[in-house]
Amino acid sequence: MDIHEILQYLPHRYPFLLVDRVVSCEPGKSIVALKNVTINEPFFVGHFPHHPVMPGVLIIEALAQAAAILSFKTMGTRPDDKSVYYFVGIDGARFKKPVSAGDQLTLEVEITRSVKGIWKYAARAKVDGAVVTEAELMCTVKAL
Repeated sequence: MDIHEILQYLPHRYPFLLVDRVVSCEPGKSIVALKNVTINEPFFVGHFPHHPVMPGVLIIEALAQAAAILSFKTMGTRPDDKSVYYFVGIDGARFKKPVSAGDQLTLEVEITRSVKGIWKYAARAKVDGAVVTEAELMCTVKAL
């Protein structure tokens, strides 16, 4: 999926859209997406000026956005103005290496369970094949 199709599956827009491309997506199973981290990211101005590092919470958010695309593809639908995709839990989050400008995050998300509208995922972010962040995510779609 290119950015134009991604925009149809995520309500996020700059500066909070954190998925640039989807490399592969197998609905009901898994997704692999990319986030190109550039020095122009607005968070680098303050995090940290002397040593720019992508905030861990934004890496988790990028994983959640990839998970949202996977869930919508699995359901065969797209978000609309009457629904929102929320976190309901984050377990076992680990940050193994800092992510810097120039890195490309590979976002790997697998559905581990979906019960009563709650989706659970195993999520990993990698840079150059090395895991930089991992977590179990739980999300749901809610009507507004």
